[in-house]
Amino acid sequence: MTEAAIQRPGGPAAKGRVDAVQARLKKRYAQERRFKLYGQIAIIAALSFLVVLIGRIVSQGYTTFVDYRIAVPVYLDPARIDRSYPAGTNFDQLVAEAMLARLGVADDAEGEASRAVTQLISNDLGFQLLDKVRDNPDLIGQRVTVEGPMRADAALYYKGELKRSTPAEMRRLSDLQLDWLDRLKAAGAVKSGFNSGFLLRSDSTQPEQAGVLGAVIGSAMMLVVTAFLAVPIGVLAATYLEEFAPKNRWTDLIEVNINNLAAVPSIVYGLLGLALFINWLAVPRSSPLVGGLVLALMALPTVIIATRSALKAVPPSIREAALGVGASRTQTVFHHVLPLAMPGVMTGAILSLAHALGETAPLLMIGMVSFVPGVPEGFTSAATVLPVQIFIWENASERAFHERTAAAILVLLVFMIVMNLAAILVRRRFERRW
Repeated sequence: MTEAAIQRPGGPAAKGRVDAVQARLKKRYAQERRFKLYGQIAIIAALSFLVVLIGRIVSQGYTTFVDYRIAVPVYLDPARIDRSYPAGTNFDQLVAEAMLARLGVADDAEGEASRAVTQLISNDLGFQLLDKVRDNPDLIGQRVTVEGPMRADAALYYKGELKRSTPAEMRRLSDLQLDWLDRLKAAGAVKSGFNSGFLLRSDSTQPEQAGVLGAVIGSAMMLVVTAFLAVPIGVLAATYLEEFAPKNRWTDLIEVNINNLAAVPSIVYGLLGLALFINWLAVPRSSPLVGGLVLALMALPTVIIATRSALKAVPPSIREAALGVGASRTQTVFHHVLPLAMPGVMTGAILSLAHALGETAPLLMIGMVSFVPGVPEGFTSAATVLPVQIFIWENASERAFHERTAAAILVLLVFMIVMNLAAILVRRRFERRW
């Protein structure tokens, strides 16, 4: 109502009413402006926290994807290698001697120089030599070049995270070792590049050799089990409760319990899985199968609630039209109602799986905290998953593992972003308008 429309003849009383209305309008407009301001402040604060969080993770973890490698030509001395049993040879010592020769340093009688240079290069080079000799014993007596990563502390020095100015007693590398690293880099012996090994290797006791491949495959296998159980069971249970179950005290009790189960702490599901699946049913501990079973129990309430909400969103006219042309109750639900509710059903299912992917507490209860160096070969093999891998690395004493913790978080975030994008695409693909 405009001011011109409010002002009418009537003396002081009318003038007073006009002033009161204008005051109320002014107050209401001020409240609306304050509400918009509060909303903008809330959005800015949320985005600021998100930027700080992501920025902190990226700044700490991006260096993991930078790899420093060195190529070392090693002479395979026939006098020191047993052709019939190559595994008995100390190939790490051969690599260390080749490195000392490259640096122009003579080893002492106690072998201190060899031990010092061994702390700069990964023992992966020694394993490479062993594999080469096993595959082709004729290499003995020749000079073979092997390439591998620098040790984690040496890589941290090249990345600027380990500084020479740090007191010697507070760093693991001596001044002499830092001098050697500077000489190797100045001579062009050390090359930097993308650390593909982080994505293609599994866990290791050595930070420079540790990767997330085993954890990624373990997470994927576990999600397959979770989806195979939670989605069909949850959708069918929700469909029955919403479309077929009689409305009485029993169904009301079931609905209340389902809503309560969605709020139960996840560690309780871990205790349930430990007692039910491991102690009673003897499912192999720390396997994708038992992890998927536990997470399926945890995801079921969310899938049921999301499916019921999607079914309720379908207009009653769809049901009435189907029944009016002679369709049975089952045909109405499965041929008309459920397909129209499918966008919401699939979105809820994918989001529940994404939530299950980030769970750690229930998996720790079923033994997935153990060290697993390889890739799981089956659903009953020992495996680890990304959240547990992050937990293990963060509690490791090696400083380089903390760097890999942040990088593993980035991999997990990418995994979850992909799943959320899949939920959006599925919703748009199946969405129908009526």
